Amino acid sequence: MGVPKFFRWLSERYPAISQLIAENRIPEFDCLYLDMNGIIHNCTHSNSDTQHTTHIPEDEMFIKIFNYIEHLFGKIKPQ
Repeated sequence: MGVPKFFRWLSERYPAISQLIAENRIPEFDCLYLDMNGIIHNCTHSNSDTQHTTHIPEDEMFIKIFNYIEHLFGKIKPQ
């Protein structure tokens, strides 16, 4: 459960908050703030359009979540 319309409010108030960037031109960042709700959901739910979901063991869920966070930190490299 997230904060309703929060991302819309945030992106309207700060338009530069969400931008596509080239893989080889990642700017420097001091801080990295993560929407863990979005990360957890994407790492634990199937991308398929079917209604059937398969059970993912909890330890596998944590591995996927931590791997994705490590991937983000490896790309962004916050100070």
